[in-house]
Amino acid sequence: MSPDNPDPERPVDDPDRAAPPAQSGATPPETQPSAQPPAYAGPSAYAGPPAYLDSPDAAPSTAYQSSLELTFDEPRRPLRAVVAVLGAVLALAVLGVPFGLLWAVLAPDTPVLKTAEGAIYADPQPEQPIAADGWFSLLGLAFGLLAALALWFVLRRRRGPVGLLAVVLGALVAAPVAWQVGRRVGLATFDRLLATAPAGQAFTKPADLRAGGVDWLLGVLPVPHGNLLLPAFGAAIMYTLLAGWSRWPGLRPEPDPPGFSWVSAETPAPPAAPEPPAPDAAEPPRG
Repeated sequence: MSPDNPDPERPVDDPDRAAPPAQSGATPPETQPSAQPPAYAGPSAYAGPPAYLDSPDAAPSTAYQSSLELTFDEPRRPLRAVVAVLGAVLALAVLGVPFGLLWAVLAPDTPVLKTAEGAIYADPQPEQPIAADGWFSLLGLAFGLLAALALWFVLRRRRGPVGLLAVVLGALVAAPVAWQVGRRVGLATFDRLLATAPAGQAFTKPADLRAGGVDWLLGVLPVPHGNLLLPAFGAAIMYTLLAGWSRWPGLRPEPDPPGFSWVSAETPAPPAAPEPPAPDAAEPPRG
């Protein structure tokens, strides 16, 4: 006890002197929180990916899981898949009609002469039949590429083996349709002149294929060959390339997880520039 501290139980206001231990039974003073809780940053702040992206044991949210089930379970219905394939084949077969008409316009007719035995080429080595095959090959390849590109976007929920089967079968059916439509343009006039024209008269024969055709398997099943296979070949190549460059593992569009952004995931934020030193800051030592 001293004049400065008349109460022996109260510690001296000395910073260098430790406070006496608290007696048993004494009530400790209430502790105040050291810091206030962080303020809400707003909806625009990026809070990072959801928890299930970092933890493999955590499951996605109910809404996201239900959307995934709707996306991936629908293409598994076999009846709808068969209807989609048949509809695509029918649509491509109908598109074979303008394909054949365009080929008939671009492919040149072959000059012939009427003889007693029939029609012969006016030129011993004509180039028009080769040009007709070439035009059909180029148009058929372009037709297959465009057909695969169109079905990739139209049948978005059938991407995969079902879509590939649809576009290949459709191109196989469209090629013979285009061939038969194109070769019949002007064929009636040629047959009439062949039957009624006198010997020595010159006329033209419509375009036809020499490097392709259709064989009948067991007399029932038509099997195309030659350049009739080019539309299906182009369709298979284009569809495979589209599948290989797809960003979705299932090839079908998937909803992004909640709180996930492709911009924030792929484009990292630039590092913050260091603050300039204060005018009166000490210069760092030079070693």
